[in-house]
Amino acid sequence: MARALVVIDVQNDFTEGGALPVTGGARVAEAVTAYLRRASDAYEVVLASRDWHEGETDNGGHFSATPDLVDSWPVHCVRGTAGAEYHPAVDTSLIDVHLTKGTGSPSYSAFQGVTDDGGTAADVLRRHGVEQLDVVGLATDHCVRASVLDARAAGFEVRVVTDLVAGVAPGPSEAALAEMTAAGATLVTTADLVGAE
Repeated sequence: MARALVVIDVQNDFTEGGALPVTGGARVAEAVTAYLRRASDAYEVVLASRDWHEGETDNGGHFSATPDLVDSWPVHCVRGTAGAEYHPAVDTSLIDVHLTKGTGSPSYSAFQGVTDDGGTAADVLRRHGVEQLDVVGLATDHCVRASVLDARAAGFEVRVVTDLVAGVAPGPSEAALAEMTAAGATLVTTADLVGAE
């Protein structure tokens, strides 16, 4: 069965020094690239998502001057800004398909994203005959969680690579991993994957 890697939101604004930094985000960026350089042949296709918000609107209430950090957030990942770009440690030459999400409305899952030509993640994966996904990126307790749950709901087998994710907060991240496994995802490490190839 064909397998894909889905890289979630490894962007400047979600790493140290960004608008919504995730501790360990830069480490994840470096580790994702190192892993892909070793294991890219294991994947039929590599997809990467990015938050790609409008700067001139609140994106359906997603941005707020007084964010609750649950449903509303400070301004981040505005398309065309440095904050929305991939972290510089991400080797974009290893990514086959780029998805953008959250343009004008709140979107957390890579499965809500679109390609430049309007395709969805599910479209791309089905076109490549993919039935199995490995998911990595930021943040465990938000966009990784939403992407994994949507992937499972769409019928994909999913492995979350736990040493290639980082979350906003430890408690919610652990809860998110538990929710993902309850939905049928499997937790693995790069050592498990590289050893299995």
